[in-house]
This record gives sequence, structure tokens and C-alpha cells, in this order.
Amino acid sequence: EAEKTDNVTEQAKELRQAGIPFITALAAWGIVPTNMHSKRSSDYIFKDIVYTYSLYSKDMGRNNIPGGIQRKDEVILTGFRLHKSNIMQPRLSAVFFFLLGLSFCLTVPIPLDDSHEFTEEDLRFAERYLRTHYDLRPNPTGIMKKSANTMASKLREMQAFFGLEVTGKLDEETYELMKKPRCGVPDVGEYNFFPRKLKWSKTNLTYRIMSYTSDLRRAEVERAFKRAFKVWSDVTPLNFTRIRSGTADIMITFGTKEHGDFYPFDGPSGLLAHAFPPGPDYGGDAHFDDDETWSDDSRGYNLFLVAAHEFGHSLGLEHSRDPGALMFPIYTYTGKSGFVLPDDDVQGIQELYGAGDRDPNPKHPKTPEKCAADLSIDAITKLRGEMLVFKDRFFWRLHPQMVEAELVLIKSFWPELPNKIDAAYENPIKDLVFMFKGKKVWAMNGYDIVEGFPKKIYEMGFPKEMKRIDAVVHIDDTGKTLFFTGNKYWSYDEETEVMDTGYPKFIEDEFAGIGDRVDAVYHRNGYLYFFNGPLQFEYSIWSKRIVRILHTNSLFWC
Repeated sequence: EAEKTDNVTEQAKELRQAGIPFITALAAWGIVPTNMHSKRSSDYIFKDIVYTYSLYSKDMGRNNIPGGIQRKDEVILTGFRLHKSNIMQPRLSAVFFFLLGLSFCLTVPIPLDDSHEFTEEDLRFAERYLRTHYDLRPNPTGIMKKSANTMASKLREMQAFFGLEVTGKLDEETYELMKKPRCGVPDVGEYNFFPRKLKWSKTNLTYRIMSYTSDLRRAEVERAFKRAFKVWSDVTPLNFTRIRSGTADIMITFGTKEHGDFYPFDGPSGLLAHAFPPGPDYGGDAHFDDDETWSDDSRGYNLFLVAAHEFGHSLGLEHSRDPGALMFPIYTYTGKSGFVLPDDDVQGIQELYGAGDRDPNPKHPKTPEKCAADLSIDAITKLRGEMLVFKDRFFWRLHPQMVEAELVLIKSFWPELPNKIDAAYENPIKDLVFMFKGKKVWAMNGYDIVEGFPKKIYEMGFPKEMKRIDAVVHIDDTGKTLFFTGNKYWSYDEETEVMDTGYPKFIEDEFAGIGDRVDAVYHRNGYLYFFNGPLQFEYSIWSKRIVRILHTNSLFWC
């Protein structure tokens, strides 16, 4: 029986790697659904958790065979019952080779955007991505048109999830997002044969660190995991206790490539880690790719941030569509200290477990809504044809070819910048964007900080006692840059890099009607657009008067 069991597991593994739906194979083998909790010794029980077909076992007291797969009296994969009498080797092999051959002849065509050329390797990667994260399956009918529609529907599903323009075609923006490092758990919350909301039935949970990465000291790894669990215990009644022997609710391991759960890692970058939802056996376990470079800062991947995300899955949370949420699937470094769990994650975990009484940060950061009636913004600037609109720790990208504004975290583009920006402007001649926070200014060339920055703003000619810049705008026609702070403004000559004489002046004297405070400002076609709270003022430079008053959210066609 053990020999037959090994054969089933090896073929299941090959089916998974070939992209053949495991459910299809099980049906061909005569396997029928059963109660997921049944563990009678006369049966083989199969589990399907997030399409990860795992034979990983937490019982370290038994003899393990190579690859992390444990030889047991029964094989646990969940959701199906396979009677021993059904394991017939000739039939199994025939079905396996038929399905394996089918996978090679049913390559799914990918609808492409004509504006970008993709290599065959790019297309294979995109198909693997959709199979891994969006349950793309080979079309058993062999009808190419239907296959293309299936691929298009999965592309649309992904594009909608990430807030991209929904075209159903593989375009450059969609492909670039696919290449970003991320969590290995699928974005579609399909837990077959399980209740929709998985949660632990107890509040006192244990965890055990089974292995360590060599990138950090053991104490640093332990500290990162402890801090990651605290993120969740601070806002719920949950308690986490580390144990050093025996079986814990959440077993934590580092592994590479195929590490024993039929859901292999892919080497550096790509898939960083994955975790299983609450449940028995390997439910709740978290695995980290040891091919990554793990750190406690911005180098490589921050172990605390990735662990906090994965432990969210261990507690029953799915991925969030909110780009500001911890449970957003794409990795973003958000800073070394001062992490506060975003409101979206708090709402999700408290829906499962309720609120606790230990929250040190009762105000959790929310993701801004671009069409909110009271929307105000922090800064606005152009960048190589795009418009960037900053709000809190985010900015919206507005591009002439984009139907929808894309909301992203500041640190996802510029990890070295602060979480919040006071003001920003572009000097198109120098191809630089300058960003201001407090008394500092950063010069950015695309994604890169220019050498020698950040600098103090007094080096530009401002008084040393000046604490911040409220707003700034560059006027292409004159080569001047206007800086607004409090109720005054300065004029700066970009060519000579000195302040113009006669400044500062009072804002109200030059720009009557816009008020004595400016949150943000930009220039377009002879007009200045001043933002003050939920309003923006369209001001004609040539007639020196306000011609229109708009809502701030009209930037986004709301």
C-alpha cells in the first residue's frame, strides 16, 4: 500500500506541475467527494487547500521520506476519499499519461495588446501566473476560441483585482505587475470543499519556528515573527505563544523550490512566501522562500512585513484589493519602524475574531477615495507625461492613455522617500522631480534618488527657520518655480538656481481669491490650478483672475 501511495503522490505532483487540474485527475481515478473531517484508516483522504496539494506533515516524530513527504498509513490531501480498491496502477498510469499529453497540446492562446511585443518566455510566464493565482485551467474541449476567451476572462479578473484598465489582453502594464514580487497565495478566494470563512475556533494559538534563514541572526528572525504576530493580536482577542517542540497550530519553515507541499517556490524574487488557512494538519502553516534575501530593513525583502502578511492568511484572511492593505498581494516596503495595521486589515480580521482591548493605535490609516466629496490632496506634479497626485502615503497616477487613475503606495516606487509628501514639482529640462517633506528636498530621476540628495531646503535660498514647503509649481513658459508656504510665496530661477529678488510676497496680493493657504498647485496651458481643501481654483496667468472653481475630485472625473 505504501508503494501505491508513493506512486499516487508522485503522479499528483507531476500533474500539478504540468498545469492539469488535480480535480480532473481525481475524477478520472474514480475518487468521490467525502466529509473533509473523515480520517478512517480504511480510506485515503485528499485535501485541496488553495490549489496547493500538500503531503507536508507537522508530525516530526515520524520517519520522513525525501522531499518533506511523510510515509503514513493514510495520505492527507483533503476533500476527497480514495478507497484502496480504487488504486489500480495500470488505469492510473494510462489516465496520467493521457492528461499529461493533453496539457502539451492544449496550450492556451493569450490575447495580446498590439502596442507591445512579448517573447515566448514572457507568454509562458503570464500563463503560469494566471494558473497559479487565478485558477486558469487548460481547456478540455480543445476549441481554441473558447480557450482564448478563458484566458481573456482571467486577464480581466486580474486587471480588475489590481485596478488596472480591464481589457482582457496582456499589455505592458499588466505584465509588469505580474513580474512584481508577491505572496504565493492565489488572489481568488477559492477554497474548494471548505466554508467560505475559515477561522480558528480558539483564541490561544501556538507557533513553532522549524527552520531559519542564514540571512539574519536567529534572534532577528524570532523578533520579526514575534512582532508580526503582535500586529494581529493588538487588534483582536488572539494570543500567540511560541513553543520549541511538538506540533504547533502554525508551523514556520524556510525552504527552496520544491519544499514538500507541491507548491514550489521559484527562486529569487517572484513568489516570496505562502501560508495555509486555519485548519488541522498543515492548516495555518507558513513557508518562506529561502532563495530570497531576508532583512530587517529595506534591503532584499523585509521579513517582518512578509511574515505579518502570511500570518494574516494563517488566521483566515484572503488577499485584499486595497493597495494600502497589508493583505495586498504585492510586496511593498513601508518603512523600518512605526508600522500601523491599515484599517482595511483591521476590519477584515475583526470580522473573523472581533475586536480586542489592547490596540495601541486606535486610528488606523485608511486608503483615500478619489471621489470623496471632501477630498483634499497633499501635492501634485507631472512626471514624464503622467500626473502624480499625492495623498497621505499614496499617490494616484494619471496618464492620457489610462482610463482609470491607478492608486499606489509612495514607497512602492521610492522606498527611500518618507510615507507622506508635502510638495512636489517637475523640472522637465533637467528631467528631474523634486519632492519636499519638512526641511528636506529629494531630487528624483525616475525611480532613482540623485546623488547628493536629500538636501536641506535652506540650500535653495530659503530661511533656515522655514519648516516646510506647502506647495510648489514650475512654469515652463518663464522657467520660474513658485514655492508656497503659509500665506507667502517665493519665486526661484531654475537657470541660475537662485531666488528672485523681492520675495517672499503675500499670496493674496498676487493671486486674489484663492485664499491664504495652498495645499497643492500645478500649471497647464497658461492656467494655474490651486488646491485648497475640497476645492480647486482655475487661475488665468495672463488675465490674473479666477475663471472657475471646481471640486478637488474633478481631477478624477468624479
